[in-house]
Amino acid sequence: MGFYQEYVLPRLVNLAMRNRELVPYRKRAIAAADGRVLEIGIGSGLNLPFYSPHVREIIGLEPAPKLIAMAREAAMASSIPVTLVEGSAEAIPLDDASIDAVVTTWTLCTIPNAVQALREARRVLAPGGRLLFVEHGLSSDESVRRWQDFLTPAWKRIGGGCHLNRPIRSLIESGGFDVARIEMGYAKGPRPMAFMYEGCARPA
Repeated sequence: MGFYQEYVLPRLVNLAMRNRELVPYRKRAIAAADGRVLEIGIGSGLNLPFYSPHVREIIGLEPAPKLIAMAREAAMASSIPVTLVEGSAEAIPLDDASIDAVVTTWTLCTIPNAVQALREARRVLAPGGRLLFVEHGLSSDESVRRWQDFLTPAWKRIGGGCHLNRPIRSLIESGGFDVARIEMGYAKGPRPMAFMYEGCARPA
């Protein structure tokens, strides 16, 4: 990768995700996590302060070495043991049925094969485990969807592979999950970038 993709872009993403408006989404997504947790796309570790004492271990999976280095600093301040793993969500290096909860926050938009990543998440979840998610994606409004489809080819190039128009619920279901709870609506910001999905799902 070039310097921009390897160093500059992760910091731009990190700054964007620090938006105060997104903190309540983070807190709600993580509130139900317990036991042994896998966070897919842990990034720089912005979610770590929001995990409760019900979580006994956090495994953070992240493909970008620069973000792993940043997450390592955040992990030092966590009262919960954190293990950081550099790797791909499409091939999670964990045993079957070894995780109690999988967390994704604004991650499915960039994974090249999101359905394969979700199948991997399902594989590592123990019986009774849950997928906890907050993602942005395809709007319910036709006019906004047209803008998302128009903007996504250019947005992917400048946004590290981020898709504005992914149908998050359909992806989750295609990955082998039943959606137990989902809420959809706009966060503050430009509508093509701000249609949010949040909720939880269980292996089908």
